[in-house]
Amino acid sequence: MPNIKPISDLKNYTAIVNQISYGNRIYLTKNGLGMYALIDMKELDDLDKQKVLLQLMTKLNDSKRSVAEEGTVSIEELEAELGIRT
Repeated sequence: MPNIKPISDLKNYTAIVNQISYGNRIYLTKNGLGMYALIDMKELDDLDKQKVLLQLMTKLNDSKRSVAEEGTVSIEELEAELGIRT
């Protein structure tokens, strides 16, 4: 169950921060609307890693689709296109 508190509860900052742990975020509301979240740094790091992995997997899938649809070029064709001579 989400831990939702009004932002005014931050007056007692220490009590709020002591409730935060991995998987136990605190959501702060302002005028009854969700505005902020307090989250454990380890959990935030893990979420950032998952986001980067998802972006990488998306690019990899896009690349695989491109190769399947458009094919590839030989190294000689690539060097000629880039103006590189070996």
